[in-house]
Amino acid sequence: MNHWTDSLESDGEEEDSLVRPYTITRGRTAPQRDDLTLITVVTTVEPEEGRPAGRRLEPEHRAIVEQCREPAAVAEIAAELDLPVSVTKILIGDLVALGRVTTRPPLADGGSGGLNVETLQAVRDGLQRL
Repeated sequence: MNHWTDSLESDGEEEDSLVRPYTITRGRTAPQRDDLTLITVVTTVEPEEGRPAGRRLEPEHRAIVEQCREPAAVAEIAAELDLPVSVTKILIGDLVALGRVTTRPPLADGGSGGLNVETLQAVRDGLQRL
C-alpha cells in the first residue's frame, strides 16, 4: 500500500503533510472515543443480511474494515495504513458508530493472567513499521 502523502505535490512546505489527515477526518483532530489505546483490538462486523452496510465509506475506512476481518490492534492498523495513530483512532470511532467494527481490550492469557503475548508482539511489530 502506498503512503497517503505520495499523491501530494511536494513543494518543501511541511503544512502539505497535514492536509490529507485533516481531510479524511473531516477536520476532526481528536477521537470522540477515549477508550481506544494502541493495544485495543478491532474486529470487522459483517452487516446483517438484508440490512444496508451504511453510508459509503472512505477508502481509509474500507481499508480498516478489510484489515480487521482478522482482529488487529490499533497500532497495527495505523502502521498498515501509514497514518498517525490519532487519525486512525478517529476513523475507527467512525466505524464503531456505523456498526462496522467492534473494539475490545486485548485478551488476557488464560494461564498467567497477563496479556496475550502474540497480541503484544503484533503491536510491537506494528509500532516498528511506523
